Amino acid sequence: MAERRGARAWLGRSPSLRRIAIAVIGLLLLPYLLIPLYFPSFVHPISTLMIRDLVLLRGYDRNWVPLDEISPVLVRSVMMSEDGQFCFHGGVDWEELGMLVQETMGGEATRGGSTIPMQTVKNLFLWNSRSFVRKGLELPLAVAADFVWTKRRMMEIYLNIAEWGPGVYGVDAAARYHFNVPASQLSRRQAALLAVSLPNPFDRNAGKPGRGLRRLASVIERRAQNSGDYIKCLDD
Repeated sequence: MAERRGARAWLGRSPSLRRIAIAVIGLLLLPYLLIPLYFPSFVHPISTLMIRDLVLLRGYDRNWVPLDEISPVLVRSVMMSEDGQFCFHGGVDWEELGMLVQETMGGEATRGGSTIPMQTVKNLFLWNSRSFVRKGLELPLAVAADFVWTKRRMMEIYLNIAEWGPGVYGVDAAARYHFNVPASQLSRRQAALLAVSLPNPFDRNAGKPGRGLRRLASVIERRAQNSGDYIKCLDD
């Protein structure tokens, strides 16, 4: 109790520190205020990477398209590649995360472990580099976003802010950039290639895939064809 009173008194004597503390708290709370504002379909949010590109005067290519105008096979491919349990968890796959923590503690090579909600809030509100701080901020944001948004809205936002190349954001820009077709006309093979390139779209070029990327795409193409019950939440 005495330590808490001492901290308050210290902040009280330091207006600049108090302002910094208020600014930090405001930044931490801002995403939770934006999540409900991003719920309506007419709102087209941009990611922190897009903001970075604007600040650096690079510009970017993004053409927002509703989920109904995205090839269903692309949606299935991304779900099977990035988050097969998307319809069944509440933003975080705690079982997968627990296995990931065990692997990390054991010094083993780890998988990504991020769900689509986790990747969406990271892209919207956080930064790209790996850190425990970012992961700690990401988890409650993913749960909050999954609670507020429908699964369809979550997927729509994710597919419209994901990065698929230098300055290429969203699936429609990606489809035109890599295959010269709109997102609604992607083939099964093209959809699978875009899906498996998501973890690293700079090293994994969907339009010019190497042997390894083509092999991964074949696996995802088969999974997407047999996705069945895994994607039923998108029909709600």
